[in-house]
Amino acid sequence: MLHGIDVSAYQSSFDTDGVSFVFIKATEGHTYVNPRLTAQTKHARDGGCVVGFYHFLWPGNITTQAEYFVSKAPEQGSDLLAVDWESTGEGTHASNSEKDRFIREVKRLRPHHRVLLYANRNFWLNVDTTSYAGDGLWIADYVTAGKPRIKAKWRFHQYTDHPLDKSVADFASKTALREWAKVG
Repeated sequence: MLHGIDVSAYQSSFDTDGVSFVFIKATEGHTYVNPRLTAQTKHARDGGCVVGFYHFLWPGNITTQAEYFVSKAPEQGSDLLAVDWESTGEGTHASNSEKDRFIREVKRLRPHHRVLLYANRNFWLNVDTTSYAGDGLWIADYVTAGKPRIKAKWRFHQYTDHPLDKSVADFASKTALREWAKVG
């Protein structure tokens, strides 16, 4: 299994030693852009990592959010794109149909990129009704790395948030991950 992290504006720096992939928060809603996006992307790429970008999804304005995300997320052939589907700070969340529409719209706008769903175990088991995760599921469940408590096929497993959000990927090598990330 490959090891990776995800970062947002809260991390001013991060270490790429022993890290095969980095997911970077790019956007949220239709107005927020991570002010450290450019620097974090450069640092991850310079560290030889496969890079992914995620969007924190809010309910409503789904097409606008998808367009905003792809307009701000850097674009390189093997970059991964993900939607972060969870409760907002206001206690709301996008519906199943909004989540699915967002993934499909991002895939339409960036057809040569893998588009993933990030969800915690509770959302996946108790909120999700469609089981649609685009090109792959990135599941958050804080248990032993690589052993999330779900039956669905997953590609990434976030297993802790201390001291950083850490994940493992179900790929034999970084080369295998890069090859999977390249679409078309």
